[in-house]
Amino acid sequence: MSDQKLLLYMIAGEPSGDLLGGSLMAALRQRTGDRIAFAGIGGPKMTEQGLEPLFPMTELAVFGLAEVVPKIPQLMRRGDQTLADIARLQPAALVTIDAPGFTLRVAERVKTLDIPRIHYVAPSVWAWKPGRAAKIAKYLTHLMALLPFEPPYFEKEHLPCTFVGHPAIEGKAGKGDGTAFRARHGLTPDRRVVVMLPGSRNGEINRMLPIFLEALRQLQSGREPFTVVVPVPAYLAGKVRGGLEGSGLDTLLIEGDAEKFDAFAAAEMALAKSGTVTLELALSGVPTVIAYRINPLTHFVAVRMITGRFAGLPNVILNRILMPELLQYDCTPDRLVTELSRLLDDPAARQAQLDGGSEIRRNLSPPGMTPSEAAADVVLGVLSQRLPIGR
Repeated sequence: MSDQKLLLYMIAGEPSGDLLGGSLMAALRQRTGDRIAFAGIGGPKMTEQGLEPLFPMTELAVFGLAEVVPKIPQLMRRGDQTLADIARLQPAALVTIDAPGFTLRVAERVKTLDIPRIHYVAPSVWAWKPGRAAKIAKYLTHLMALLPFEPPYFEKEHLPCTFVGHPAIEGKAGKGDGTAFRARHGLTPDRRVVVMLPGSRNGEINRMLPIFLEALRQLQSGREPFTVVVPVPAYLAGKVRGGLEGSGLDTLLIEGDAEKFDAFAAAEMALAKSGTVTLELALSGVPTVIAYRINPLTHFVAVRMITGRFAGLPNVILNRILMPELLQYDCTPDRLVTELSRLLDDPAARQAQLDGGSEIRRNLSPPGMTPSEAAADVVLGVLSQRLPIGR
């Protein structure tokens, strides 16, 4: 690479993508001796690595058919703005990260600019809309997969796809300090701790928090008191705090990854919305019940397209039920209490989840490097086919 920095255009559309993007950018800078620059869209983690976002990433963090429809005009305007920015900057490559509703539309349109197009996080074609594999193969240059069984779905469509490992492996899952957490928050060693994770979006909080609280109230009845620890992103703290008021439970609201993983280390059990956090819980050795409800209209459409057997990532990875899943109409306080009680009262059920978490960790680790380093090598490998790059 010459003295001039190589420019990559990166787009993340939600907090999980921002985390991936920040780690990837750090690995790219380390592998190139900081001879790389970034432009695009991202959140705080990518900003820390030198990105100046074209517009706030939060404008793209919309989930569910009912929620997306009113935002379509704004998303279209932002798409046009992004495409114009890429055309103006002429980066060495475009790296889009998850959030396929926005990022892959941009990648498809960028095809006309003859820029390498790399997408990070393979669409879940094994779960729904398998035809997407053939579609994205027409305009992507390379795909990076988080799960080891994903590449064949895309390689059969002649799209190069590399398993790079899941970011939860290099994160803090399983590395928390439960003793320190209890000391900080005045929790005695014998105090039971239950972690509650109702979601990271406003709509999820509105749907899930009342159900979760009612289930835990019922679970508490007739048992020794336990403390409900609720990890939340800072931007949702006020909303969740208001929802906890008057719950009748001993609750503790925490913010930040360090606190979250320390809480996991202190917890006996978790009740969690389906999502990446269920994988973090499995890797942290926290027996968990997975639950989720979506907007009824979104559910009506989604059930006609879903082909996968499981919703929770731990169950998907192992291709069996490790963590109980209570979804949509099964997601009721009574059903949740039944499964939560089993985890509290049945040592064999708890041990099965702990064993499954160890199996998952073995399956998700790329050989000899972290997932972000593996992803950086893929990006640099694609660029080396187009440009003389020295590492």
